[in-house]
Amino acid sequence: MAGPMKKTLLSLGHGYSARALARILIPQGWVIHGTTRSEDKAQVLRDEGIVPHVVTDVVTDDAAIPEGWGAASHLLISAGPDADGDPMLRAYGAFLRDLAPRLDWAGYLSTTGVYGDHAGGWVDEDTALTPSTRRGQWRVAAEAEWRGIDGLPLHIFRLAGIYGPGRGPFSKVRAGTARRIIKPGQVFSRIHVEDIAQVLAASIARPDPGAVYNLCDDDPAPPQDVIGHAAALLGLPLPREEDFVTAEMTPMARSFYAESKRVKNDKIKTDLGVALKYPTYKEGLADLLRLEESQGAG
Repeated sequence: MAGPMKKTLLSLGHGYSARALARILIPQGWVIHGTTRSEDKAQVLRDEGIVPHVVTDVVTDDAAIPEGWGAASHLLISAGPDADGDPMLRAYGAFLRDLAPRLDWAGYLSTTGVYGDHAGGWVDEDTALTPSTRRGQWRVAAEAEWRGIDGLPLHIFRLAGIYGPGRGPFSKVRAGTARRIIKPGQVFSRIHVEDIAQVLAASIARPDPGAVYNLCDDDPAPPQDVIGHAAALLGLPLPREEDFVTAEMTPMARSFYAESKRVKNDKIKTDLGVALKYPTYKEGLADLLRLEESQGAG
């Protein structure tokens, strides 16, 4: 299979999930080029062994191509789209179309929001894409843009709600600001960032261009149950219940409740052989709490 040649990942929008993947790949000798929007974040990436590239909002297709990008054997796209499409294709489209046939693997991080609302029903990778939010519609369009590139060995990963170190509910529960928003019938699927990373690594090891994978755990659950469990783990009182209809929420937070579905994850297990480290939020939260306590939090 893999020879001694160095593998090089070009990571466009090197954020939370991509950094978790890098922690798997760098010990294996990979070179990773990652884009970020600020010099402060670039220094964080540098400290993690990434070759950082600060990319501002470039909107033309003639942006200068940083040194080393042409050596990429693998491509990961994590940057989110906007109303005008995918920002990385806007900025680097000509380069990426030229690079595409030379790549061994490309991965696009999308969202389960592309499926829209299913009133708590199950969806899988073959479910029609009927997004009900603007962000979901942008994602469907961006998936199509990337699929339209000739010769690109594309894999699409549709991510449920992401949690992990630094992105857990404990700080809000401790501070007394956590709320249990009640909307009857509402369920969300979620995924621990380390499980995202292991799925991406498994796909890189077993490429299947054209494949689509849902990334979520085995237990879609009402959001108030997750907050309640976090409080129980901390030994703190159950946060107050608030009715969704009357609760004060930002438009962004409210939009997440516009869709309710249970997402099937069979394909990452059958096709990629993945065994989830955190099959439900209960294992995930327990591990997060152990990590926080070991770092002196709380």
